[in-house]
Amino acid sequence: MGHGGASEASAAAFRDVTVGQLLSRLAVSLPDSDALVYADRQLRWSFADLEREARIIARGLIGAGVQRGDRVAVWATNVPEWIVLQFALAKVGAILVTVNTSLRAREIEYLLRQSEASTLFTISGFRGVDYMEEIRESGARPARVFFIGDNCPADARPYAELRTLAVNVTEKALDDRESAVGPDDVINMQYTSGTTGFPKGVMLSSRNIVNNGYWVGEGLGYTSADRLCLSVPLFHCFGCVLGVLGAYTHGACLCPLEAFDPAGVLAIVDREKCTALYGVPTMFLAELERPDFDRYDVSSLRTGIMAGALCPEPLMRRVIDKMHLAELTIVYGLTETSPGLTQTQRSADLVERTQTVGRAMPETTLRIVDPQTGDDVGPGIDGELWAQGYAVMKGYYNMPEQTAAAMTSDGWLKSGDQASIDQEGRVRITGRIKDIIIRGGENIAPKEVEDVLRTHSAIADASVYAVADAFFGEEVAAALRLHPGTTIDLDGVHDFCHERLARFKIPKHLRIVDGFPLTASGKVQKYRLRQAHEAELKSTLEC
Repeated sequence: MGHGGASEASAAAFRDVTVGQLLSRLAVSLPDSDALVYADRQLRWSFADLEREARIIARGLIGAGVQRGDRVAVWATNVPEWIVLQFALAKVGAILVTVNTSLRAREIEYLLRQSEASTLFTISGFRGVDYMEEIRESGARPARVFFIGDNCPADARPYAELRTLAVNVTEKALDDRESAVGPDDVINMQYTSGTTGFPKGVMLSSRNIVNNGYWVGEGLGYTSADRLCLSVPLFHCFGCVLGVLGAYTHGACLCPLEAFDPAGVLAIVDREKCTALYGVPTMFLAELERPDFDRYDVSSLRTGIMAGALCPEPLMRRVIDKMHLAELTIVYGLTETSPGLTQTQRSADLVERTQTVGRAMPETTLRIVDPQTGDDVGPGIDGELWAQGYAVMKGYYNMPEQTAAAMTSDGWLKSGDQASIDQEGRVRITGRIKDIIIRGGENIAPKEVEDVLRTHSAIADASVYAVADAFFGEEVAAALRLHPGTTIDLDGVHDFCHERLARFKIPKHLRIVDGFPLTASGKVQKYRLRQAHEAELKSTLEC
């Protein structure tokens, strides 16, 4: 598929509409264009098909008793029903609560209780976890539980029942319900992915997420000629906003995978001639390192998004050269900002794409603030990144104190990220404010130490964090992931760092790991690394 021109883009670019209205308008303007393709399921829907399906399910939701403002949780992989529900729930004014596919009983209990969900949609399970069993164990069963897939359990209702219920609800009843939904109504709730361990329900409106999708799509140059291979999870903003809404605000087609699989990604790009691809750096690396990479034709690729972590320059070069992603962009953001705050330009050089996260997106204002004084700092100086604009969340659900701590009275969102902005407006993320290690009064940014460790020939990746220390308060520690087939002398790593870092920044404690615990968006959960390392140090002392 080719890349269309400006007239085509303007014909199908929508913003400032509700999530439900977006699909309705696409069904009118691009009725026969491919909207959703699951080739392995022989499912290929146009925008008219998807609108028809979403309306049937929306009428079924009304028939089932789902009210405007109800929280409805969806606990599923990237199945077609997920995307149908995203639009159907929006049409009836219910709030989609996205659920991480890795949760277990204790975590799903917290989410269902805290969100006060009236309804839950789920599948049989994922990666060996039986979702219905986890729900039973949790004791937090909502009033309505619908099961997506075959062999519906006796204590759930089949998804297909919604079709039966829809018969009793008129099209006019749905139109009346949808017309009462406004762009500033909360339409989506996502639980923060938990780099600090405490999930909060982020309330987002159509104005938040449709416009964020629109501006990201503009940055990617999307038109209705584009086809996005989407393997990042829909339960995260990366999937359901930058993915679904980024594509659909420009009439582009979605080709999702139900779960990430590098061979599956390459096969879909090849078969569907996808022009765009998303992922975190480790996803792109997994695709490139497939032994059979060269048998797939990925020359149709043009653009996409890498997010979740900065991309090392060698990987970016390979992605651009071998995957034909010359217009790949970096997007940075937070769930609390819908999520995109910054994006690199499609024409950006390697320095901008690997050392910065680009510039502020349109209609978004950024500040860098000294967290101690609250004053703005100058260009190139580190501080806390604050954001203001349409993308800032409505708040945390039922958490007024946490909302007040995160947002100022005049609408600035405190990101918690340490960053700087240079004279050209390019943003560099240098760490989490709470990740800063304070060793004997010296502030140490983990990213600076990580950048040095990653230059070691045996180290594939590094994550630096604090561990408790009786003398200094905190001491520098690092988890190291090695290149396959390599070994390392940890004393030699200390010597390596000694030549490149001030003494107080050198990690005192090192451990080798097979991988890092990650959030859904690909961010390293440093609190878990710290907990594991401190437990290991404690057991060593006890021995």
